[in-house]
Parts: sequence; C-alpha cells; structure tokens
Amino acid sequence: MRNSETIERAYQYAKAQYAEMGTNTDEAINKLESIKISLHCWQADDVAGFESPEAELEGGGIQVTGNYPGKAKTIAQLRSDIEKVISLLPGKQRLNLHAIYGDFMGEKVDRDKIEIKHFQSWIDWAKQIGIGLDFNPTCFSHPYADDGFTISSKNELHRNFWIEHIKRTRKIAAEMGKELGTPAINNIWIPDGSKDIAIDRSGYREILKNSLDEIFKEEYPKEYLLDSLESKLFGIGSESMVVGSHEFYLGYAIKNNKMLCLDTGHFHPTEQIADKISSVLQFADKLLLHVSRGVRWDSDHVVIYNDEIQAIAQEIIRSCALRKVSVALDYFDGSINRIGAYIIGARAVQMAFLNALLEPTERLKELETNGKYFERLALLDIMKAKPLGAVYDYYCMINNTPVGEDYICEIHDYEDEVLSKR
Repeated sequence: MRNSETIERAYQYAKAQYAEMGTNTDEAINKLESIKISLHCWQADDVAGFESPEAELEGGGIQVTGNYPGKAKTIAQLRSDIEKVISLLPGKQRLNLHAIYGDFMGEKVDRDKIEIKHFQSWIDWAKQIGIGLDFNPTCFSHPYADDGFTISSKNELHRNFWIEHIKRTRKIAAEMGKELGTPAINNIWIPDGSKDIAIDRSGYREILKNSLDEIFKEEYPKEYLLDSLESKLFGIGSESMVVGSHEFYLGYAIKNNKMLCLDTGHFHPTEQIADKISSVLQFADKLLLHVSRGVRWDSDHVVIYNDEIQAIAQEIIRSCALRKVSVALDYFDGSINRIGAYIIGARAVQMAFLNALLEPTERLKELETNGKYFERLALLDIMKAKPLGAVYDYYCMINNTPVGEDYICEIHDYEDEVLSKR
C-alpha cells in the first residue's frame, strides 16, 4: 500500500511544477470529477448476454478472443463484477447495457418483444448504487442477422423485426433516463454489410435511411433519451462494404439532430480520430465517443494510455467540449482478467483527460495565434516530462481508491475469492 504522506508530498511537488506552467492542479481534478465514463457490460462476459443459459456471441461482425477463467455467467455475477470495478475507480461511472442483457427470468423473449419490465431490475440496481445507464439494441448473434443485414435488409420480415427491436430499445432507454434522472444514450450500431463486392450500395443505404426514419418517428424528451448512431469502416463478414458508413451517419445525424458516435476502432488505422471531434462539433450539439484500441484492425484491444487517447482527450479539452462529449468504453478481451481489463482502460481514459486538463491550453493558443510555433512545440514537449502520475495518484487517494499498482493486488484477491470459484 502506498503511504498517504508520500502521495501528498509528491502531489505538492507536482502542483508547484504545473503552477510554473500556469496550471492549477486542484481545478483540473475538480473538472475531472465531472467526466463519467460509461462502462461496457459486455467486457465482463465476452458479449454473451442472458437470453439463454447457453448464450454465446455468434457472428455479426464482432469476435472475442481468449477464454480466461471467471467470466460472468449470471446477472448477479455481472453486477458483482461491475460493483468491484466501480470500487477500484476514482470518480463516478455509468453502465452501458446491450439489449441481450435483460433480466428475462428464464423466459425466452425474442428481441422484437423486449419490454421495460425486462430491464426494471437493472434500473433498480443502478438507482441503488447511484449510477446512470446507457443502452444499445443488439443487432447481431441472431438468425435474422445471419445474412449480414438487419434494418437495411431487403428481406421485409427481417427488416421489420429489427426496426421493432430498435423501437423497443428506445422506449426502454427513455424509461431508464426518466427513472434515474439522467439521459440514457441509446446507441445504434448495426453490422450490415457485404463480405465481397456489393453492387447496390445506394439501394441498401436508401433502405437504411427509411428504416431510421421509421424508428425515430416517436419522439422522447431529451432529458430522458439521447439517440446515437455508430459507423464502422469494415467488420468480419463486411470487409467490402458497410452500409452504415461514417459519411452516411454523419449526414443523417446532423440533418436529424442525433448524436454521432465515433468509435476509435472503427476507422482506418492511419486516421486521427481526435481531428474529427472539433469538426463534427461545428455542426452537432453532442457527440458520443466509444474508446477502443484497434491493433492492425478493429480488434477491440484493452485501451491503454497511448498517443491516440491523449490526442482525443486534448482535442476535447482544447475545444471546450467537455459538456458536449459523452465517453464510453467499448472493447472485449477474454484473454486476461476481465476486471483488470476494465480498470486498465478506464484509468487510461481518466489519465488522458487529466493530462489534457493540466495543459496550459490558453497559453498554447496565444503562442499559436502570435505565430510563435517554436515556443508552442517546445512547451508541448516540456509538458510530457511533468509529474502527471503524482496528480493522478492523489486523485485516487482522495477518492479512497487504490493508488498506482495497488489495484493489481485488489484484483488478485477478487479473482481468488470470487472469479476462480465460478
């Protein structure tokens, strides 16, 4: 365990270091408190859900690798895991649910029949532990998605099934937002696309547009529900064409006043996702960010504190967009301890935002405006050596959560006492 006096001394040294650059560390910590990361429930059980006792991820353009022991197999186990994760993280979090995680109580409920009652226990649980919920339709791992198309399908039966499913998720999400007093984001991602060369791209996209128009006919108060649309460059089985491209959803979201979701794993590896943020926010009121880490392809590796996540956080802070951007984790790694995967990713995001908040942004902007590019670059490089870790350690300490590597021991204990017995 880290000594609190040592942490305090290190923080005071760091505070003085940042003050010399024109930054107040106490103010940065206060702003960091306002960032609520939406934890993705599907990391805890490898995207299996609870539609049946034997539920497993099947197709739909996504894949989980690894079979590390201890994954959650029941709602009670998943909630226990999430509560453990929250206990190891400073600040406040939310939980992001997929529709297949309903409390179906042993009943077989197809996705076009889900109701609020199947998620009421989640709402009650969230209320009890004091967190907000977000939601997602589940348009994969279903026979009606086996051909690679859902709401852009030319099969009317299949298309109407998925339209009804998403309509119901919007209604459920709105109830979540209403009961919990914080808007629930209902993020729509569909796996629709073609493995090989597609001819009628325009036709599929016209169907998708019409389906979305039908889905959004019913309006809900924005204080209850925020609708979001997520694009993808390609997926497994949709390597040659994805119907819901970035350009499609960008146009639809802006025209229809919906949130656009930027998933950091859903673009070409050489694209800078950070650069898209200030562009989109010139025309959209809000933006959803799904934080993942693609390695060579959209592989959903655990997020780490790297250049990409730093650049994303910096762009949000530099754009004064903290209140306009919602942040959620979205990855699934079954090859390591799943609790640990949550903590690494969430803390990496927090570290990135803290680093951005500690940057002397106004001073850098002034240098840039005055054409002092040498000074701007020098200051940016000098900031890299500042004691960010000491500030984050202090933030963890004042939130009564493990500091530094102490969380590793906590996770080992949980694995021995809980996960290993599943």
